[in-house]
Amino acid sequence: QVQLVESGGGLIQAGGSLRLSCAVSGRTANSYVMAWFRRAPGKEREFVAAITWSGGMTLYADSVKGRFTVSSDNIKNTVYLHMNILKPEDTAVYYCAAGIFWTTADHRYEYWGQGTQVTVSS
Repeated sequence: QVQLVESGGGLIQAGGSLRLSCAVSGRTANSYVMAWFRRAPGKEREFVAAITWSGGMTLYADSVKGRFTVSSDNIKNTVYLHMNILKPEDTAVYYCAAGIFWTTADHRYEYWGQGTQVTVSS
């Protein structure tokens, strides 16, 4: 079993930055692929970024490429999403997820956090 707890969301003005954290616990937590997804009001959940614990492979959605950076701290068992140049369209609930496949498909991820709200004002 893997437990995920997100934090770091909040209200921010457009152009600003936020860092989301996902604290990961569980016996085999560091064998999983970690990802961030988001769900905006009235929209489907969408992939944002993914990272592997071991090799540091990363993958980004086109909509966030160049603005967001995903990173991991193997000592703290924490995954981060550094969000820069935030736009109102980034407003969403952001979720951390863990799975065994390197994929952008949300249904392939087994474990999910409770989500953290990010609101970007114009």
